[in-house]
Amino acid sequence: MEVRPLRADDEQALGDFFDAIPDDDRAFFKEDLREPTVLRRWMDDPRGIRLVADDGELAAVCAVWPGVGRLSHVGDLRLVVAAGRRRQGLGQLMARRALLEALRAGLSKVSVEVVAREQGTIDMFQGLGFEPEALLRDQLRDPDGECHDIVLLSHFADDAAFDALLAQPEAQ
Repeated sequence: MEVRPLRADDEQALGDFFDAIPDDDRAFFKEDLREPTVLRRWMDDPRGIRLVADDGELAAVCAVWPGVGRLSHVGDLRLVVAAGRRRQGLGQLMARRALLEALRAGLSKVSVEVVAREQGTIDMFQGLGFEPEALLRDQLRDPDGECHDIVLLSHFADDAAFDALLAQPEAQ
């Protein structure tokens, strides 16, 4: 499994990857990953740190989008793992690599939003040094109109946190 930056020639594979996400999972994303403008941003936004896990086809995608202006020190992490590739450590590997790249790029805080019922995902991020900051009640509305709580977790960059992240073994 190769973890590498997203390349210009990945556009078709990225679109196929987003299209293959099950509708049940898609209901919990901030944006519709099938929208052409979203795909274009994932491909073209020079500010984003974008990584893919590739073993002949995309197995996971992770991005950190820096804020703008007075929020430019904060990154918003997004992680999508193919349904058949979950619970194998791939999400942790991708999140860890993206977090390291974000810290190396000078971001001092990286946040991620997780549906509150996804305790395993919350635990994974906490294992990487993310701390719960807020519970956002009824923050996300699914296509059926049902609202869901979101947990906002953040990783604060300091030398100790960076060193701890570097010392963690990588899952493969």
